[in-house]
Amino acid sequence: MTQIPKLYGKVFNIQHFSIHDGPGIRTTVFLKGCPLHCKWCHNPESISQKKEIILYEERCIRCGACVEVCTTGAVHRDGDLIVTKREICTACAKCVEVCYAEARNFVGKELSTEDVINEIVKDLVFYDQSGGGVTFSGGEPLLQYDFLTSILKFCKNQNIHTAIDTCGFASPEIIDMISQYTDLFLYDIKIPDTRKHEEFTGVPNKLIHHNLQRLVKLGKEIIVRIPLIPEVNDDVKTIKEIGRLVESMGNIKEIHILPYHSTGKVKYARLGIDYSLKDLELVSQEKLEICKKELSNFVPRVEIE
Repeated sequence: MTQIPKLYGKVFNIQHFSIHDGPGIRTTVFLKGCPLHCKWCHNPESISQKKEIILYEERCIRCGACVEVCTTGAVHRDGDLIVTKREICTACAKCVEVCYAEARNFVGKELSTEDVINEIVKDLVFYDQSGGGVTFSGGEPLLQYDFLTSILKFCKNQNIHTAIDTCGFASPEIIDMISQYTDLFLYDIKIPDTRKHEEFTGVPNKLIHHNLQRLVKLGKEIIVRIPLIPEVNDDVKTIKEIGRLVESMGNIKEIHILPYHSTGKVKYARLGIDYSLKDLELVSQEKLEICKKELSNFVPRVEIE
């Protein structure tokens, strides 16, 4: 194995045999932590860099083992129920360790570069046969740029195709550094209007647009991804604005539409987080086709994922 610095990063999942995060069969590494707080995020466990306890109440057998080991009183009985006060929970993991029913789990592990690389190399034969590789997602992978860069360098030395799924909210210096070792950027464009962008994601979009233009000038391969959210960015006017924005960047040939889905709702409940968009309906197939047709006026290739 190529010698690389032994750094540590926060990872919440490593998904093998992924087929939706770049070409071929891929290993997708999900890094924990994101500077955005998108109201529709379907991976709420990815937002905080801290370890979190996720509860599967339907698995709980009410044995009380978690109550007995909790030293802060965060886990306690309330009649027949086991209740967790997250505001005083220190995430010490003692309750997770004694939960035989696996009703309590940790989200997020601190892994070394070597740990991640060992997972990546398990799939080398699939990369070779399918033209696949490794995708780093999140959260926002650029938030852990030193850890990410170290693994990217290893991948490039081994001729493993690399992709980064990013919101683009990072310093230009980080963009420049990461781009040296990245073959493909899966770049999210969510809302063209900066005030509305800040309302729904927590940050303005000027830096995001600037970094997209920067990557275009660097000659990087880019697929723009649009998470299509009902009542947020699925109207024709907004779609056309996104199309014009992408076209104005020059040399971006592909857009993928990511329809909103509601699978994240249950995650919010399990993490004890309020989900403000819980009443949203799914995007209709008719609406998806309309958006695809509109975007096809601006780039040669549009796909619905």
